[in-house]
Order: sequence, then structure tokens, then C-alpha cells
Amino acid sequence: MKVFLVYVRDEDFYHLLNPEETIHSKEDRIKVMGFPPLGIETLAPVLREAGHEVTMYDTCHPFMKPEHIVQDMEEQRPDVIALSFLSTTSYRLLKAMARTLKASSPHIPIIVGGTFATFNSVNILKDCSAIDFVGVGEGEELLIDFLENIDNPAAVKGIAWRAGEEVIKNPPRPIIKDLDQFPYPDRQTLPIDYLESLPLDIPAVLSMDKFCTMQTSRGCPYKCIYCDIPSLAGGKWRCRSAEHVLGEMQQLHDQGYRSVYLTDDHFLLKHRRIQAICEGIIERKLELKWGCEGRVDSVALNQFPIMGKANCNFLAFGVEAGTQKILDRLKKDQTLEQIEHAVKEAKKHGITTAHGFFLVGSPGETEKDILQSFKFAARLKLDTFGFNRLCVYRGTPLWNEYLSRGILDDERDWDKWFRCSEIDPTVLPGEVVHRARKKGYILLFAYRIFFRPIETYKLVRNFSRYMKFRDVIRLILSPFRKIDHHTTQNMTDDELEVPVKMVS
Repeated sequence: MKVFLVYVRDEDFYHLLNPEETIHSKEDRIKVMGFPPLGIETLAPVLREAGHEVTMYDTCHPFMKPEHIVQDMEEQRPDVIALSFLSTTSYRLLKAMARTLKASSPHIPIIVGGTFATFNSVNILKDCSAIDFVGVGEGEELLIDFLENIDNPAAVKGIAWRAGEEVIKNPPRPIIKDLDQFPYPDRQTLPIDYLESLPLDIPAVLSMDKFCTMQTSRGCPYKCIYCDIPSLAGGKWRCRSAEHVLGEMQQLHDQGYRSVYLTDDHFLLKHRRIQAICEGIIERKLELKWGCEGRVDSVALNQFPIMGKANCNFLAFGVEAGTQKILDRLKKDQTLEQIEHAVKEAKKHGITTAHGFFLVGSPGETEKDILQSFKFAARLKLDTFGFNRLCVYRGTPLWNEYLSRGILDDERDWDKWFRCSEIDPTVLPGEVVHRARKKGYILLFAYRIFFRPIETYKLVRNFSRYMKFRDVIRLILSPFRKIDHHTTQNMTDDELEVPVKMVS
């Protein structure tokens, strides 16, 4: 079968490096600050191995928008369109795309997948008639099974589908235990250079090295109240073998990649596996700089020395708060002492950049607590940091708490996300959170300038190597601008409809 794999992006979470450059076709290479669409890159070779023909699209490319996909559909006549998206922030965009594609070719079935789709499969089918099927959970085995039984969806575990007016959700598929069985992702087909930048939506380029992402494990066994990852696989954590990971790293090295970010939800969980991977990097003389994320209470902190020797240059910690009270409210199951120790050990053993994820606007948090988090961040030997407002998403323990408290309604709110400061009376009002956040950044920047001037100068100089000076200044000033609602949060479906245009 001929399959189109389309990754639908929220435009707030990527940045074109040179948007003023003229792009003439989807074959023209572009440079994007943002993570590659690892999901469809992983699925493409799996489908090809099963005998299917695959074309990939990433909507960050100016010539991979809905109107361009429509033209390709008319010319190439795919058998199936598979749309992948991450969360509620891009659901309305995905729905608009599905309607546009379905209007062009009503007979081509559309299946969607991703984290948000997994939690909301039945609701999506009831909400959008242009979507025919929803994949629930991991896609490698599911999508092959679906293509083989496209005329008999009742036989496919792990999908929701529509039979006339009735929405049916089939029994779930078991989680995939053997992650070594699949081929390595296809990183060559898309004409897009994904640049190494800070995580999430921070437009800060870290290098111009050939960059990609990897996933060496899946899942997380912890139960932080703001995170939906444990719910996806019942709190199970699974990993690829060190040998399989090293095989992919060797391939990346041979293809010219020099910077890799591991998107594992918790890489620092199995110290013997980490040791084997690092020893393999050193023995193979792989010229890869790499980064990862992990918890500060991990048993694998003793692997920081060999990680530093194996060119791990970026390590991100989910710090979240600088008071034990808020850490406990978020169910982080970690202490301030563990945070300080982990960051100190990372820097001691040669990790170039230690990054801290923080949250503000948590339930029960006072303005004094927020400022204490900034003071705590200043005391840590962090190189970079981000302070984001706590938001609630369906599938998280916090969402379920808000349902029980009557703050949210599942039937009304399933396709939305909320800043906790806007709906929870135990959270400071948004204006107070924003004021405290600005004050905290001033304190933090002042501390960095006066007490860590050399490190601060090196960081700004590093950004200036790859970014225009005005963009560096804009980056520094960004925490002091008022944060508005997400651009698509309250837009109607009509406002988001994508017109079909003729593509020259």
C-alpha cells in the first residue's frame, strides 16, 4: 500500500532559522529549530520493511502544508493517510487538516495517532467525521496490522473506528516489550535540517552540527501529577539493549551526525546499561556529542564520570520547584538535597550544559515560594533553565484531581488544556504568577551577572555564534513579556479551516 505519514506541528513549537529565505518546493532544504518528527521517522522504515510505500511530511516545511499534501494526494493517490500529532495544542490544527484532506479525497481513509489521540480516541471520532480511525498506543505493530486488515477493522487490536454512526473501540494492544526488533528510523528522507536548540519552545540555537534525536527507552514509572507519560504504558519502563543503541549511534556517526539528543522520558534509570552504552561510544571512537534527561534521584548518578568521558554534553533535570512543599505537592518524590547533589555531580564530571526545568503556578504555591525557586536555581550550578507555568492536560493525575473537585468536566473540556492559575482557586492568579516570575528572573539574572560572570559571558557568547544579536536580546527579554493564551486555544473550527489552494 501507499501511505502518507504526516506530522502535524503546532507552529508555536518550532522556528525557521531563516524564514526570509525563498523556498520553491518541498525538495528544498530548510533549517528548523525544533525536534525532528521521530514518531513518523520510526514508523516509515517499519512500514517499508513490511512492503509498503511511504512518503513523509513535516508541516514545519513551508511546502508541506495541507494544500501541498492535497496536491500530492491528487497526483499520487495514496491508499491511507496517517496523521501524527503530539498533544491538545495541535489537535485543532490536525482536525482542520483532516477536514481539508477528506474534502479533497473522501475515499482515502485517515487514521490519526499520538499521545493525545491515545487518551481521546472515542472523543476524536465523535468530534471529527473526517477522521476514520484512531490508533491507541504504540504504532509499529498496530499500523502494519491495520493496513493488513483495513477492510476488517474489528480484527485490529488498539484502534477505535466508526461503524456507521457507532464509534467502536477495540481491545487494547499489549505494550511492545522487544524494542530491538525494529529497524532504525529514517532520518534521510525529509529535506529538513533540525538544529540543536534548547528544549521545548525556547528559540536558542546551541550548535550548527548535524543534529537528530534518538529514543533508547520508553515510559516512566514515576507519578508526577502534571505528566501523562506513565498512563500511556501503565507505568512500565522498557529499554533497547546497549548493543542496539550503539548500532544506531554508529549509523548516525557514519551519516555525519555529530549531535544527538536522547528523548527518553528517563534515561538515567539503569546504570549498567548506561555504562555499556558509554563504553561502546568510547571504544568505537564515535564523534557524537549527546544529551539526555533524567531524575535527580536516579541510581545512575554514579555514571556521570563515564558519561562525561563519552561526550555527554547536555543533561536536563526536572527540578520543578525550589521548596520541598511544592515538590511534595507535585509528587516528585525527590528532595532539594538530591537536586543540588545531582547538578553538582554533573558539572563536576564534565557535563558542559546542565539544564533545569522549573514550574511556577502550582497548587498551594505562594509568591514567596516562587521567588524561592528562583533563588534555589541561582544557587545551583545550572547553565540554562526554563520557568514555565504549570498547565493541566487530560491523562494526567492533576486532570483527574480537577475532575473530582468539579473544576473540569470531561465531556466539555476533553480537547482543551488550562493554566492552573486560570481555573484552580488554590493557585495564585495569573497576574500574580507573572509578576513573581518577572521578579524572580531579575534576581536570577542579577545573581548570574555578579556572581557567575564568566559562565554567563560564555553562555551568551555561545548563543551569539549561531543567532543574530537581536535574537539573543529577544531571548533574554522574553521572560519579561506577558504570556498570552496559546494562539489556537480558543479559536473556532471555522477560524482554523485551511483553504485548499493551487500549488504552482
